[in-house]
Amino acid sequence: MNVDVINRRAAIRRLLFIAGGTLLLPACYRQSGQATIELSNLEIDEEQENLLAELVETIIPSSDTSGGKELLLHLFVLKMVDDCHSPEDQKAFTAGLASFSTYVREQTGEDFMKLGVDKRVAFLASLQETENEEVKRFYAMTKRRTIQGYTNSKYVMTDLKKYELVPGRYNGYFKMA
Repeated sequence: MNVDVINRRAAIRRLLFIAGGTLLLPACYRQSGQATIELSNLEIDEEQENLLAELVETIIPSSDTSGGKELLLHLFVLKMVDDCHSPEDQKAFTAGLASFSTYVREQTGEDFMKLGVDKRVAFLASLQETENEEVKRFYAMTKRRTIQGYTNSKYVMTDLKKYELVPGRYNGYFKMA
């Protein structure tokens, strides 16, 4: 009779790996349909949040500096609209977000997510002349809050801006004329 005996430490280790995996696995496959952050006044689903993330990334693309998606500016936009805008603005934002994807499909024939970067930028530039006030107002709010979130982000304030107090640093070797 050949019985494999497992020691207690190995059994506990395997049990912890299995328990950790069962707790971690649902977080890897987030398909809840809900927004990532809790909003009290806006009703946003996961697909709309992803669309907003791509829109923010198009407004502030990543290059040698961090972009809008990497800085999670779409969450900043959602939170600011949810907390700081009037109920009329919030309704206009959700209506504009809902009609944005259909408007893009009507104008370009493709989804915004599938458009190339150049086509996205050209489409957003064409929104200035559109007659669709719903989409225009949504884009104006999104762009304003995206820029505000970027300029006030920790990344920009600590890594990009070099702030010196007025009148500036003292240079004892500056030559006077």
